Amino acid sequence: MPKSDKKRPVVLEVWLNQIRVGTITNLPYDQNLFVFDEEYARAGDRPVLSLSFYDDNRELITEPEQVQTKVSPFFSNLLPEGRLREYLPEAAGIKDVREFFLLWLLGADLPGAVIAQESEGTPLPPADADMQKTSEPRKEQILRFSLAGVQLKFSAIGNPGKQLTIPAEGRGGAWIIKLPSARFPLVPENEFSMMKLAGAVGIAVPEVGLMPTNQIQGLPFEFSDANANSLYVRRFDRTPDGGRIHIEDFNQIYHQFPHDKYKHYSYTNMARDISNFLGTEATVEFIRRLVFNAAIGNADMHLKNWSVLYPDTRTPQLAPGYDFVSTIACTKDRKMALSIAKEKDTKRLDQSLLERFAEKAGLPKHMVVQTALDTAEKTVRAWSEMASDLPLHDQVREGIEEQLRYLPLTQQFLDASGKNHPKKVPTGEKIPRIRKPRH
Repeated sequence: MPKSDKKRPVVLEVWLNQIRVGTITNLPYDQNLFVFDEEYARAGDRPVLSLSFYDDNRELITEPEQVQTKVSPFFSNLLPEGRLREYLPEAAGIKDVREFFLLWLLGADLPGAVIAQESEGTPLPPADADMQKTSEPRKEQILRFSLAGVQLKFSAIGNPGKQLTIPAEGRGGAWIIKLPSARFPLVPENEFSMMKLAGAVGIAVPEVGLMPTNQIQGLPFEFSDANANSLYVRRFDRTPDGGRIHIEDFNQIYHQFPHDKYKHYSYTNMARDISNFLGTEATVEFIRRLVFNAAIGNADMHLKNWSVLYPDTRTPQLAPGYDFVSTIACTKDRKMALSIAKEKDTKRLDQSLLERFAEKAGLPKHMVVQTALDTAEKTVRAWSEMASDLPLHDQVREGIEEQLRYLPLTQQFLDASGKNHPKKVPTGEKIPRIRKPRH
């Protein structure tokens, strides 16, 4: 156990850009206590940390939160998962399960506008004594950034057309670099293709591209010599001049720990909440993304793969789409990550299910159905025009072809042979379109 545990409680100050929000205190027995600052709680124009901290009357919930070993759910979701979760604390000589110290390590470059810093300005947490006995001494340059998710990724600076560099300590940068997978072939190419396809369908996505991994400067040596491509994605939680835009995912909104990202809530819950908090335009975009990901066979659109941004610090808006990957070739799973009106199998995603979904979510049925049909038709058309030029593994391409024939919403837009070419619409028959709202 670090020496700091035996002396005084260690405190992390939590900031949203220049506004101090509260503190997280590491107490004996690794209890972590989050408390809002009174000044922040009293402010009428306070920036939003998370919608999860507001009650049904939209009043701030100021009751302290205490958790053992972990930090409270909102902050826990800021930390990486998977390989990055193993790599970063190991290099720093701390245990990845002790989330207070991991947050301390990574707190200067977290997703969104959150900053967590030790109250006395100590830059690095103390190393765990038992970790030091079994691992190498700390490296001179410890990467100190956090990007949520299980995929191995880094933050980068530079220009993709010229050079991208992982900065010293890994902090800062307008780009996310996603490295190739050792387990599945061409994952960066898969995501690149699905993001490009989504953009062609009319879904809001950030700028993406591919570049050879060994051309990225500053990567840790363990990853720097890979010949395969990496994916770069422009960060939408950063401004062009390096400013921070606050963001939170729906697992944070629902106040769940990361391991619950597939549980307790559904796409129906999300649709209702997006309609209530973000409005009609965001709801239509949500339905577009839902249908598109069902069509490409993405079985991993869990709660952490949907986020909201706070450009003005208080008003949430749906963040651009991200982590669009066709998983069907790897998993053979035709079910969605969450349910729609209690159904997950995409074979049941037809007009009847959409109407039940609309009714349960309190949405206009015609809006839901028209948006879904419009998206299905555009996805089939975009796929027929782009598929041959996308850098996809043959198994992924075949899996998407099969999925378009499997999904009822896209079946109807294929030609009579079952090929993935858009069915010609008879004269006088119109594909349903969404009318633009009047302002």
